Amino acid sequence: MVEQLKHECGVAMIRLLKPLDYYEKKYGTWAYGFNKLYLMMEKQHNRGQEGAGIASVSLKNEAGTEYMFREKAEGKDAITEIFSRVTEEMKGELLMGHLRYSTTGKSGLTFVHPFLRRNNWRAKNLCLCGNFNMTNIDEVFRFLTAQGQSPRIFGDSYITLELMGHRLDREVERLFVEAKEQGLEGTDITDYIDNHVEMANVLRTTMEHYDGGYVMCGLTGSGEMFSVRDPWGIRPAFYYCDDEIVALASERPVLQTTFDLDSKDIQELQPGQALIVRKNGESRLEQIMPAQKLAACSFERIYFSRGSDSDIYQERKRLGEQLTQPILKAIDNDVTNTVFSYIPNTAEVAYYGMTDGFRKLHGEVRTEKVVWKDIKMRTFIADNSERNDLAAHVYDISYGSLRPYEDNLVIIDDSIVRGTTLRESIFKILDRLHPKKIVMVSSSPQIRYPDYYGIDMARLEEFCAFRATMALIEERGMWQLVNDVYLACKRSLISNHVRALYEPFTVEEINQKIVEMLRPKGMQAPIELVFQSIEGLHEACPNHPGDWYFTGHYPTPGGTRLCNQAFVNYVDKVKNKA
Repeated sequence: MVEQLKHECGVAMIRLLKPLDYYEKKYGTWAYGFNKLYLMMEKQHNRGQEGAGIASVSLKNEAGTEYMFREKAEGKDAITEIFSRVTEEMKGELLMGHLRYSTTGKSGLTFVHPFLRRNNWRAKNLCLCGNFNMTNIDEVFRFLTAQGQSPRIFGDSYITLELMGHRLDREVERLFVEAKEQGLEGTDITDYIDNHVEMANVLRTTMEHYDGGYVMCGLTGSGEMFSVRDPWGIRPAFYYCDDEIVALASERPVLQTTFDLDSKDIQELQPGQALIVRKNGESRLEQIMPAQKLAACSFERIYFSRGSDSDIYQERKRLGEQLTQPILKAIDNDVTNTVFSYIPNTAEVAYYGMTDGFRKLHGEVRTEKVVWKDIKMRTFIADNSERNDLAAHVYDISYGSLRPYEDNLVIIDDSIVRGTTLRESIFKILDRLHPKKIVMVSSSPQIRYPDYYGIDMARLEEFCAFRATMALIEERGMWQLVNDVYLACKRSLISNHVRALYEPFTVEEINQKIVEMLRPKGMQAPIELVFQSIEGLHEACPNHPGDWYFTGHYPTPGGTRLCNQAFVNYVDKVKNKA
């Protein structure tokens, strides 16, 4: 993707099931668990570079000594920084890590996970992190305040910590009454509580309030570990269990690499399901919320997750291969005089699929690495024109890779979101090669709608497909449509009225207008866009049907409501995210 999106966070959890000295004797270090956690986090560095945090819980530390530890840091080197602070005193049986990308615009160490809620009762201590974005946090906030609580910060992470902490308090109090009824006194009551906490009760009475996509992970001071997935399966989570460890991560290859596993050894957490590990090390799956219609995020397969997953690798190849026929039409069947390439680095696998498709039809094809991504330029110069000029040089080209004015250039990317980098950089430098025609290919469909489940795409006007559609509406004097959609969005939030804006236009009409808008002044080569179809997307990624950013079909009411609000904000020129 030429324009990097801030997106889903990454989670990592480890429960050591043997005594700690077992690992030191077998693996030669007290830091076995931390070493594995470090590797799991580094293998998910793609999922968050704004900050990172870790937490650990020791089950053996006595009263009067710390038993719950946390470290957090900001920046792309946060993982290295936090692990450099780890000492032997922090070792514990429960370990948790988090990598953060902000989708709310809130930054700073305060907002880096994990979040910690302290209490003198071990069982009431709660440490929480997650890969999530909630669409109804205002409703949950009102629910909390109606009970008399006063959260210090308005944000889904803090409010979730307080709500779940409140429910954990109620669970502990339930067990306290139960212990007293059994005639227990003093520390026997405490031991009873620590050994009988039912996190399933806590999760059910917490997560029932939420609309959104999430994988929520947590540790308690008494030794409970849990991870729960949203009922639509929007956000991903995978886990592995044996007699030494229970481990969970956002991506399957992370577990394969860290623990030297085969893919069949690893299970996927199912929609609405929780993996719960008790204080005694017993693990089980609990259905916390009824599973809804599956809406697993297809963008995970197209772009976000690492392509090293065996299934994702094949899916990305299929996404490229399925575009063979529309590309063939765009180059007027002239394969001989066409060079095939890709935008590095995430589109490389789709490129292999695309070229495989052409080889099946025509034998050998001409392939070149036309575009190179250089190190990130420091755009510290204040003047906007100079800043844009520097940004335009993030990419470079292989001079002499085409025959000027004779060869078509087909170049594939995994998605086209805003189009800014295409206009300011890619198209300008490709034109220097003097191709007869540039065919810009996207292995995903047109992105038309915001995401509200963890991807930083919250404003309609960010998308080149939306801007092109509004330009077509203006050209054709269809402002009544805009007014009708605006009023419908204000009246009703249960149906996605924004979809009506696209209905008068074909994909090809929108493509042509996108080209007009993104074409740099003075460019000579003609440009044609080829996008993946919705049908092709689902054929390539059959187990991940979540496609709301392409179709506007949001899996939850909150997503639909926020999309309508985004259009109201657009018309009213409100810059805040919906």
